[in-house]
Amino acid sequence: MAQDGLFDGPDEVAEADVGARGSSFFAAGPSAPLAARMRPASLDEIVGQDQILGHGKPLRRLVEGSGEASVILYGPPGTGKTTIASLIAQAMGQNFVGLSALNAGVKQVRSVIDRARRDLARGERTVLFIDEVHRFSKTQQDALLGAVENRTVLLVAATTENPSFSVVAPLLSRSLLLQLVSLEPEGLREVLTRAITDERGLAGRITATDDAIEQLVLLAGGDARRSLTYLEAAAEAVADGGVLDVDAVKDNVNRAVVRYDRDGDQHYDVVSAFIKSIRGSDVDASLHYLARMIEAGEDPRFIARRLVVHASEDVGMADPTALQVAVAASQAVALIGMPEGRLALAQATIHLATAPKSPAVNYAISKAQADVAAGRIGPVPAHLRDGHYEGAKKLGNAVGYAYPHDDPRGVLAQRYIPEDLDDAVYYEPTDHGAEKRIRDYLGRLRGIVRGKDRGQG
Repeated sequence: MAQDGLFDGPDEVAEADVGARGSSFFAAGPSAPLAARMRPASLDEIVGQDQILGHGKPLRRLVEGSGEASVILYGPPGTGKTTIASLIAQAMGQNFVGLSALNAGVKQVRSVIDRARRDLARGERTVLFIDEVHRFSKTQQDALLGAVENRTVLLVAATTENPSFSVVAPLLSRSLLLQLVSLEPEGLREVLTRAITDERGLAGRITATDDAIEQLVLLAGGDARRSLTYLEAAAEAVADGGVLDVDAVKDNVNRAVVRYDRDGDQHYDVVSAFIKSIRGSDVDASLHYLARMIEAGEDPRFIARRLVVHASEDVGMADPTALQVAVAASQAVALIGMPEGRLALAQATIHLATAPKSPAVNYAISKAQADVAAGRIGPVPAHLRDGHYEGAKKLGNAVGYAYPHDDPRGVLAQRYIPEDLDDAVYYEPTDHGAEKRIRDYLGRLRGIVRGKDRGQG
């Protein structure tokens, strides 16, 4: 490289401007955090991702230096995305450039591609690793398309966000999408045990009880990096040759960090599980997901809005009080805020989860809207039209309207629905909760109103 950039051409940028080249992007010195020092140095040290790293799988070939496909690695934090990229860096030697989406722009991306094109002309392939690719704008991602498609670079991108939402479709279609999963407890135990004994880690400076390991596993939530961070924090409180016990862990790591991104797929996954648990009448699961959202700092107004929607969508007339409770919870949250508002949210969650369920309200309005969208509207019957203006009666409006309260039954035969919709039946109550009572008389009600025996519809 030319000294100080003095002889750089107009398209060239100093290496510092385009990211670290070679495996130095992942270098971890002796003062680095334990998690960085314990990053697996080979495929054999990677734990828990056999579904994408098995023999013959495209990603394994890539790590071993013989793969050709660009890949997007998608998964929770601490599952090995950066580790896999570091192994690819080792396999590719100096033909590797690492960028972080936090500080790289379109200019840097294009500079890497220009350099890769020149290297390719000399027979040298470039691997481009982009960490947190979901933070790249559409323009930045678009800048990669040509180079990925013609294999000027071999792209390895890592993201914790669902690529379907965060990566542009053209880039997705040009890459293999490989999903990593959270580590199981046995995998985390292996990671922790290795870190305690390995020379790169604590080098046997301490030992740990089984209960301490289990507590670290519990707090880590499937995240290997977090488990090592917690181990390092707890181990600092133990003298050389000492024993890390469960009390030392609790004293130094007293709270699990909930994996939850209010702008990402975890936001949607957890709230989806919350609503489906309420719908499924599992009150304990419902409260679990509510607690996860609260602990992660989710906007309580968002939670309240979802409860209000659910009250009509999945409970409906089976328990007409459900909507009142949900709306009251929403108002309570707005009035008193958090943390006390959690009680109102919990009360509404319990009410909805234990209430009888019916989707009949949802189905009814959906079917009615479908008819309207299909053009089945028809004119409003004349006797139902507004008659409160001069000349209305001359037009026939409001003429012949029968007042239902004049009938001792409170209901009488009269056309309400437009012509050509006589057979329309939108609301069909279930036999759950309060809807059973409605179902018992709704057929008779329709029969009276429409002047014929329509049964229960």
